[in-house]
This record gives sequence, structure tokens and C-alpha cells, in this order.
Amino acid sequence: MSNVLVPRSLSRRHFLRGAGVAVALPVLDAMTPALSHAASAPVPRRFFGICNNLGLLPELFFPAADSTGREYRPSPYLEHLSEHRNDFTVFSGVWHPDVDGGHPADNCFLTAAPHPGSGGFRNTISLDQLIGERIGNRTRFSSLTLGVNVQQGQRSLSWTRGGVLIPGEERVSEVFKRLFLTGSPEEIQAQMRRLSLGQSILDTVAGQTKSLQRNVGAADRERLDQYLTGVRDLEGRLASAAQWEQKPKPVVKEAAPVDPTDPRAYMEKVRLMYDITRLAFETDSTRSVALLLDSVNSPAITVDDQPTNDGYHNLSHHGKNPAKLRQLEMIDRGHMKLLAKLFADLKQRKEGGQTLLDRTMIVYGSNMGNANTHVTTNLPVLFAGGGFNHGQHLAFNLERNYPLPNLFVNVLQRLGIETDKFSTATGTMRGLEIRG
Repeated sequence: MSNVLVPRSLSRRHFLRGAGVAVALPVLDAMTPALSHAASAPVPRRFFGICNNLGLLPELFFPAADSTGREYRPSPYLEHLSEHRNDFTVFSGVWHPDVDGGHPADNCFLTAAPHPGSGGFRNTISLDQLIGERIGNRTRFSSLTLGVNVQQGQRSLSWTRGGVLIPGEERVSEVFKRLFLTGSPEEIQAQMRRLSLGQSILDTVAGQTKSLQRNVGAADRERLDQYLTGVRDLEGRLASAAQWEQKPKPVVKEAAPVDPTDPRAYMEKVRLMYDITRLAFETDSTRSVALLLDSVNSPAITVDDQPTNDGYHNLSHHGKNPAKLRQLEMIDRGHMKLLAKLFADLKQRKEGGQTLLDRTMIVYGSNMGNANTHVTTNLPVLFAGGGFNHGQHLAFNLERNYPLPNLFVNVLQRLGIETDKFSTATGTMRGLEIRG
């Protein structure tokens, strides 16, 4: 393949192209001159909403009630995020006003529409879709709706303005295909076959990649190396998962073990979704992603190679059973470790003199304050990144909860969307300060 001639200033839409392949580039310093001529193309901000619909054990997630502000003592779960303490804020005493009904409340995590369990309930537009409506025309995809083990047709974080559910995409390979593969159906299928054999799409554009790396500065070369390494790593995990589908299941007297492509591989699916979201943001393919971790619909799962002996949902109804609590704690800590890795990965990527985490607002939480009792008050929620002055525990009234939709107004305003309303919000969230 012949080398491409690299322009003095790269377009934001610059791609490495090969047969059936178009690899988008991350934001590079070499793009700055081109961007400076376009008033509508500043360094972007982004939103990532994540809901685990079985929540976390509250006694291990929340800091102590007397441990507030910037001097708070991390809870056992937050210890896993200690390296990123100044990159997130933890809330206590928040809820979506009148979002009740137990499990159906997950459909309202990003809409805050009240009474989801009532007859005749009609949902409203979700935060990610409102963002897509207002700024989605600036990227290839206005938004991405993702899911892990989702109950298709009944569970999603994304809802249209007309209250219609948008199904979540569960197959990371399909998202990968949408982000990177172009051309005729035959070309795309050929590239997917090469991926299944462990042949990176980056090999197809190797000549262009070398040419590009020679013609950009040292900081851009490091950024490209990080990005391309991430693409190769994700390709490898996708290829490994695909190979399992070709292998016969063992014949045993007990129930056949579940392949990694099945719901038991819940944690690996979460990690893949975090990785593909990072790549989507890094290439500015979208600025709005919603991810539902449908734990309710998950069977016994594996965490750090340790299997649970009961379904995730059944474990959540622990009734203070010590064995169930130990397994739930293992699962919850697994979630915190994956979140720590997501933060670290985003911080390693630079964009416009800041980290990708500085440019990305992440809302991580649940519609359940306590899955054991189905309460939808005192929701466990973290808010990370986005250039806010984090490193604090904002503690609100545990009896008269503070409206979480206020945080969504902060998100919208930070994205440059002029509004002081979202669902049942009463304004912006108190105590959140933008970093100077």
C-alpha cells in the first residue's frame, strides 16, 4: 500500500483507510490549526451514563455520615478508586423524585420520569438522547445505547422524546464494526473474518500509519501509540471471544459450563463496553453514551475467575445471609476495579492539553438504593471527570433526599446546552464547582 501524503494540519475527520476499513483518529495536536479555523469545533466534552440496576451494598459504598466534604474518609468500595480521588465526587442522600416501583425504575435512571411502576406510565426523553438531539450532529453517531445482559425490549437507559425505548446493543463486535469498518457487505465480512483469525485491521492501514507517525510531533506519536495499542487489545479480546463460539462444549454429567460469550462473562462484557466507549470518545465518533448493566437479567457470574453459586438477582435479595453478602461484595468490588481502570485509561489519553477524563462526564450509579428491599431512595451515585472540582463527598439529607436530576442540568450546561431544567430538577446541583 502506498503511503498517504500527510497535510500540514490534519482534519478532525482524518481517517486511515484500507479495504473495508476506516480507522478514525484521536484528537491530535496536529489537528489544532485546522480546528482553529472552525468556530464550531472546539475541543469537545462528552457524557457517559452507567447504571447497574442492582446497585451496590450501601454500607460498603457510602462514606460515613460524619465524613463529608473534601476531607471525607473513603468507604471500603471507594478505596478501589483512591488513586482517582480528585477526579470524582460521591453523593449520598440523592434520588429521582417519585421514581418508585422497584425494578422498573432502571428505565428512568436517565429520564427521571416519576412512577414507572404505575399503570399507563409513559417515559420521557433520556439525558443521553437529549444530548444527542442538541449536539449529536457534530459527530458520526449522535449517541450510542449499550447494554450488558439486557432484557431486550423491556430494559434500556435510552428513551426518545416520545417515550419509546431504544434497545441497547449488547455485542461489542457490532459497535466495533460500526466504528471502524466501512465498504461493501462483502468487504466488511472479509475484515471480520480476518479479525477472527487475529489479524488486526491496523495491519491493513500499516503504511498510512507509519507515514502519519513520521509526520506528527512527539506528543502526537505517543497519543497515537496509546490509541492504536488500545485498538489492538480490544481486537484481541474480541477475537478470543469469537473463537470460543467455534469450540464444542464439553460433555459432562453436570450442566454444561457457560462460554465466555454467555451472560456468565458479565464482568468481561462490562470491561469491553468501557473499552469501546473510550475508543468512541477518543475518535470523537459520539459524545453521548448510555450503558445499562442489567444485573437483574444476569445469572451466576464470574468475578476475577471466581464463580458465584447463585444468580446475581437472587444474591441481591440476601436477607443478610453471610454467604450471599460475601459474594455480593466480591461482585461490587469487581465493579469498582473496572471503574478504576476506566478512569485510568481515560486519564492516560490527552486531548487539547487535558486528559480525556477531564473532557468526559461520567455518571455511575443505580436506580436502587438497596436492592434487597427494592427502595429507590438514597441512590449510590458517583460523578467523575468533566473538568469539575471533584475530590469530595456531597452529603444531602438522608430522609428528604435531594433531586439527582439537578446533576443532569449541570451536565447539559457543561456541554454548552443552555437550560435550567430537566425533568424534576429544581436547578443545578449544589456544591459542584467547575475547575478553574
